[in-house]
Amino acid sequence: MHLAVLGIILLSQLPHAQTMPVSSGRLLIVPGRNNAECLTAKSNNNGAGIALQGCIGSDSQYWKFTGGRIVVFGNQCLEVADGTETDGTELRISTCRDGDHNQQWSYNVREKRISWSNANKCINLSTGDGAPVCTILRIVTMSLRIFGKSATSPPLFLNNLRMDNMALIGGIDCSSVEDFCLWAPPSPGMIGGKERDMVALCTQLGLGTRVIVNGTLKGAHFVKTPDYVQVTGVGDFTKMNIPAGSPEVELDSGGVDGRGNPIGGLLYGKTFGSALQYHEWVSFISDQTFCFTACIGPEAASHCNHIYDEMGCNWNIPANYGAGVFESCDGDSAQPMGVYGTSTFHQGQPQTPSPHPAPSSSNCQAIPTVSSVSLNLRRGTGHLENVGRVTPTPTIVLPTI
Repeated sequence: MHLAVLGIILLSQLPHAQTMPVSSGRLLIVPGRNNAECLTAKSNNNGAGIALQGCIGSDSQYWKFTGGRIVVFGNQCLEVADGTETDGTELRISTCRDGDHNQQWSYNVREKRISWSNANKCINLSTGDGAPVCTILRIVTMSLRIFGKSATSPPLFLNNLRMDNMALIGGIDCSSVEDFCLWAPPSPGMIGGKERDMVALCTQLGLGTRVIVNGTLKGAHFVKTPDYVQVTGVGDFTKMNIPAGSPEVELDSGGVDGRGNPIGGLLYGKTFGSALQYHEWVSFISDQTFCFTACIGPEAASHCNHIYDEMGCNWNIPANYGAGVFESCDGDSAQPMGVYGTSTFHQGQPQTPSPHPAPSSSNCQAIPTVSSVSLNLRRGTGHLENVGRVTPTPTIVLPTI
């Protein structure tokens, strides 16, 4: 897979385009089709080509947006070879030069497009045989703000380290109903208006987050589908600082400015890959109900759409919400919320369509309950293990279209 400049959109057609990513610092550039691939310089030599390779956190994958340039290795800039405006021209890196138009780029946060400045061309993907593949590129950052400081090395998830702004759906293991996280206020109070300041609470100890105390969950249903993982259920979430009577509030990977609700909220799982970060996710929670979906693949933005913030769990994420059952299942992917054949519903229209039916599930495995202690008892001793976990350097998610 090669990267090329293709005439897909006109920058002038995007009057509200943001010319720089929301986040700054060391950045990853990731195609929407595959969370595990990163824009990679083939070497640090002048004229080196660009490719998509597995995200391993190497210097060849760390990019910085500065002065309209996209810089790697500190002094190598992404450029259009020889200023060629022919569709399909491959990109390369070269020593950064002030005022070089071939190294000037702008970025649209909402459309997720990197455009060659003033040339009506944008970065896209080629199959290698010249056939264009319309895959959106998005930019995520390798820096994570923790207690006001920037962390650029992989964090250890230890019992004595609290990282409240990191939700780990399934911890590092998003594999069962016993292992997931939810968002909640850091102190008692309504969520509405404070979505940006939520913290993570997880079913497991030892992740560095707060813990969902035993007895909070009254029912939980975990489903793995080809396009997403999902957990839904009911509980007494007044034990998670949510006041009684609180309506469902949406928390998602986008937010109004691309920084997420909550800001910097991160989501990892192991269902679809080793410690894979989910760049698209959507959730709702009230004092009694919760739902959480984390999506992958080219349809991630559709399955984890977060424009229906007034519609709640049952409309956005039709599923099993029954009490008294804790289970993990395989399932079919649902129809994307709001999409009905060739029509798309928009929140606020006079007539609201019914939610899609819950998709079928199978291979369900039930357990008696979910306990924050049961997964951390050292086998045979009954004592808690103080075990650290390591994840790849986290990335702050920007929205996708």
